[in-house]
Amino acid sequence: MSVFASLVEHLADLLQPLFATTATAAAIVLFTALVRLAIHPLSRAAARGQKVRARLAPQLAELRKKHARNPERLQQAMLDLHAEEKVSPFAGCLPSLLQAPAFFLMYHLFSSGRMAGHTLFAAPLGDNWTDALAHGGAFGPAGLVYVALFAIVAAVATYTYRRTKRQMADAPAQEAMPGMGAMTKVLPLLSFATLLTVAVVPLAAALYVVTSTLWTAAERTFLYRDMPSAGVLATPA
Repeated sequence: MSVFASLVEHLADLLQPLFATTATAAAIVLFTALVRLAIHPLSRAAARGQKVRARLAPQLAELRKKHARNPERLQQAMLDLHAEEKVSPFAGCLPSLLQAPAFFLMYHLFSSGRMAGHTLFAAPLGDNWTDALAHGGAFGPAGLVYVALFAIVAAVATYTYRRTKRQMADAPAQEAMPGMGAMTKVLPLLSFATLLTVAVVPLAAALYVVTSTLWTAAERTFLYRDMPSAGVLATPA
């Protein structure tokens, strides 16, 4: 935790001439971008895996039909097919899993009070939305910071929702997969769950989440631009 705090402080010092009192908040945004840049190769690998799995969909459907009464044989056959294509069926989860330690470090660093005194405009980085409501209300100085963050997240969530719905419509073959019907209804709505996260975590962690959400939306648009249905099952940020 001390090493992580020192890293944030050093980044804030570097950004001080440009961002003055909001340098620590800018350091969090920069740190998030560096984390996402570091795991971008894994995101590219996950995108390649999604495209391969989309290409293998007919073969996977045939395996399900062939081994419908033998789940163990089906699982092994699917693993063998993925191994033959040199793609992991779990690759899409890695980018999100590797972000988790950075998010929790940010959460604990600012919720513990070790970075007290740092703000984003009028909102302390260690406070959450409830604190902002208690000091000035939803449209008070601190509340307006959250209004801006909620607006950004809502805009990205709406874009992701519409894109995911369109992708689901472009991939009717996946409806035959077990549980896909329920997932088709729920998955597009998951992007709006970020609004709840931003409301309950310290502002520093909320900045990490918002920055990562923006990165994810842009990254998936780029990586899946040539195959609209390939990013349907990508893990939300």
